[in-house]
Amino acid sequence: MRLKLGVNGERREADILSGESLLYVLRERLQLPGSKNACEQGECGSCSVYLDGTLVCACLVLAAQAGGREVVTVEGVSDGDELHPVQEAFVEAGAVQCGFCTPGFVVATHDLLCREPAPTNPEIREALAGNLCRCTGYEKILDAVHLAANRMSRP
Repeated sequence: MRLKLGVNGERREADILSGESLLYVLRERLQLPGSKNACEQGECGSCSVYLDGTLVCACLVLAAQAGGREVVTVEGVSDGDELHPVQEAFVEAGAVQCGFCTPGFVVATHDLLCREPAPTNPEIREALAGNLCRCTGYEKILDAVHLAANRMSRP
């Protein structure tokens, strides 16, 4: 089956098999390795992407369901070669350790800050509850979200 969709602002096509997940197609067919494959059950958030502007776990979406739709991955959050303020904040706050969860946290944080420009710690914790990290202890992730929020709120 031929899949046609928008990915990070570009029209893309791939030959897929029925039953392949959107995550598999992004990583293996379209060579976009940013979204990570960890649990394949929608529990860890490492594969978070936007599908038509809604945050989803790409491992839970059949690739065929994305036909004709728009997907934005962690690679598409940035503006070309320039990192997005969320991506910069994660690096600067030391919220990146092994890096496996980072793409999902970046996309989920981006989503949060688009909806709530100045979130409180409880709002951040709720928005990021679908993302798991085994390395950081989450404090540096909270710091990164606040840093990004401050930078994004400046004119």
